[in-house]
Amino acid sequence: MERFIYQPSEKRGDGVNKVIVKVTGEQTDAAGDVSRIEMTALGEHYFRNGKHYIIYEDTSLAEGAPASTMLKVASDSLTLTRRGAVEQEQHFSPQSESRSRYQTPFGDLDLCVATQRLDIAYGSVSGSIDVAYDMHINGEWQSANELHIEVEADISERQKLN
Repeated sequence: MERFIYQPSEKRGDGVNKVIVKVTGEQTDAAGDVSRIEMTALGEHYFRNGKHYIIYEDTSLAEGAPASTMLKVASDSLTLTRRGAVEQEQHFSPQSESRSRYQTPFGDLDLCVATQRLDIAYGSVSGSIDVAYDMHINGEWQSANELHIEVEADISERQKLN
């Protein structure tokens, strides 16, 4: 697995751009209870080998403890990797399942995500991602989930991009 820790770059260059990442999520469990998350973070974006990489600190997990998060966005897939408060990797590809380990300070869980829908609209730095998926934990259906991710160039970067 790829190791990374998000630390904002002091110098710009090498195609790295400051971005604002907005994540909204909705989770519906077996009882029909709905929980929502919203998070906004400053991050960085770069494009390499035909893929967009977005790296930011996610504080919406584990009671606000930060997790370095990397989104690897291809034209037809999304990989979400977290390191820190939790360790996990989720791969989303239309009509497919992926299995991984979700590691927390309280123990590990076997995680399976079954992607129902994945819509990616991405430009050079900014874009949006919508994903709907079912989550199974330790072999049991847990929830239906939807994520909406928006990435936009930070205002300090917009002048350089236009």
